[in-house]
Amino acid sequence: MKIWTVANQKGGVGKTTTSVALGGLAAEHGRVLLLDLDPHGSLTSYFRQDPDTLTRSAYTLFSDRQRLSEPQGGGRRFVKSLIYATDYPNLEVLPAATGLATLERRSLGPDGLGLVVKRALALLADDYDLVIIDTPPLLGVLMVNALAACDELLIPVQTEFLALKGLERMVNTLNMMAKSSRQGLNYTIVPALFDRRTQASVSTMRTIRYDYPERTWPGKIPVDTKFRDASKAGVPPNLYEPQSRGVEAYRSLYKWLRQREVTPSTQAAGSVTAAKAPASRGVL
Repeated sequence: MKIWTVANQKGGVGKTTTSVALGGLAAEHGRVLLLDLDPHGSLTSYFRQDPDTLTRSAYTLFSDRQRLSEPQGGGRRFVKSLIYATDYPNLEVLPAATGLATLERRSLGPDGLGLVVKRALALLADDYDLVIIDTPPLLGVLMVNALAACDELLIPVQTEFLALKGLERMVNTLNMMAKSSRQGLNYTIVPALFDRRTQASVSTMRTIRYDYPERTWPGKIPVDTKFRDASKAGVPPNLYEPQSRGVEAYRSLYKWLRQREVTPSTQAAGSVTAAKAPASRGVL
């Protein structure tokens, strides 16, 4: 079982769209779990669950975390009880609840909340081929959990100037975490919401590739209204409009990530411990 986390400390960059799009594509090939750790519950709402009223959710995972240690498979049954089926084959969701927002006031000590998700997903190792975790746009207990649990971090970055600062903060955060834990984390920057008609989008794309040449996926996710339509219908984009240019772009990303797992490369998305600060902003 592989675990991908989708994260960025800036909101509105396409995290949920990336999670759902890749999840739908992965479900064509194996069993997929989408885990929503964002208290706003956008992914949860996408699949027609209400994060304000759910009684079984990712919040339960944290509030009743002692149950993860129940013997004779009790921990696994507890985690499975929080998972909801969707209307689509091979695709299930562990939804968010608004109560997740209260976790930020709690301890992250050795017996605290920092490794809850990692422990929970370890119990599901035989149940899924891929888990994708959607995260809130801030560094806190939920993002720490998602980063600690994952094999690969995907950082969607909107191709507009203000997103560059958010990306820089995210990379700095990863560097600090790597230094404190002495453990690297693979990550890939995914240029998203690209609009070739605007100079701002083209310039930002050029800057991302210049500043992070070994970390950035070679492709880009275009602006595509079909994503909005698919979300309104509650259907994964690959099932709603399989030939749309946005779906084709995510399909290319999915294939690229899977191929790299088979033939690891030092190019693009290496260990975070090797990350550098941006080389220049002169490209703009």
